[in-house]
Amino acid sequence: MPTILRKYFRLLIHNTELVCRMIKIEHSIFALPFAYMGLFLAAGGWPGWKPFALLTVGMVAVRSFAMAVNRLFDINIDSENPRTRTRPLVTGELSPLFTFCFIVVCGIIFVLACKGMNELCYKLSFFALFWSAFYSLAKRFTMICHFILGSVLGLAPVAGWLCVAPEFSMTALLFFCGVLFWVAGFDILYATQDRKFDREHELNSIPANLGLQKSLSISTFSHVNTVIFFLLAGLSAGLGWIYFSTIAIIGAILILEHQVISAEDMSKVNMAFFTLNGVISVLVFVGTLADILL
Repeated sequence: MPTILRKYFRLLIHNTELVCRMIKIEHSIFALPFAYMGLFLAAGGWPGWKPFALLTVGMVAVRSFAMAVNRLFDINIDSENPRTRTRPLVTGELSPLFTFCFIVVCGIIFVLACKGMNELCYKLSFFALFWSAFYSLAKRFTMICHFILGSVLGLAPVAGWLCVAPEFSMTALLFFCGVLFWVAGFDILYATQDRKFDREHELNSIPANLGLQKSLSISTFSHVNTVIFFLLAGLSAGLGWIYFSTIAIIGAILILEHQVISAEDMSKVNMAFFTLNGVISVLVFVGTLADILL
């Protein structure tokens, strides 16, 4: 290995904690279960260690790529926002050059993982990288940036499906739509925290452009669509009562999420964003897996 690469990887290992903070590694729980769900559905059960390992590596790599791109693009914005001033790139704990190299390494790992899956995944890997990076620019010109983010995470079940069955299916497309609306719905809630800052800095978001009450309505509408598309996806996949019981529970959780947040009280937005939505992604995967295996 060239000396410069050895030095970089030593630096990466030394800064592991900072890198995990930068990419919010704990948020992997939002996308990874959906990727596994697509994988197990397409395989009709356990897909084997190779697809499982390649998908895991690819998902971690592309998510790390996307988060690092977002942090690099937004470094000046984050430095002015009180909520984001402690991020490692803003504080100088990580440098832009280090982050750029991290982005390149993650992109290469992702493409190589996709190449190991099949030719279709390899060809689509370049689009996936472009689209996941494009999200970081979206709020500069459109308030539908939440739905663009949703489409990025919506690729997770499609990626899992294509990993073992390299052809598009209605089931994967319906799950894509379900995840898209799920992510957009909770990202709108999360963006309410920055609505004043976004207006002042001419950044677009639904809360900044349309106000709090309309944002909550659009978030609710998005989550209604989430349940509908998850139900349709289950029907398309031929899943049974375990899966549909799980979706009923998820519907109840989404109702709770919107009950604890209102235009008069936004204090529990982080609880709704992190706790409840983390539970939802895991539940969908567990419910799907149980239905397939039992």
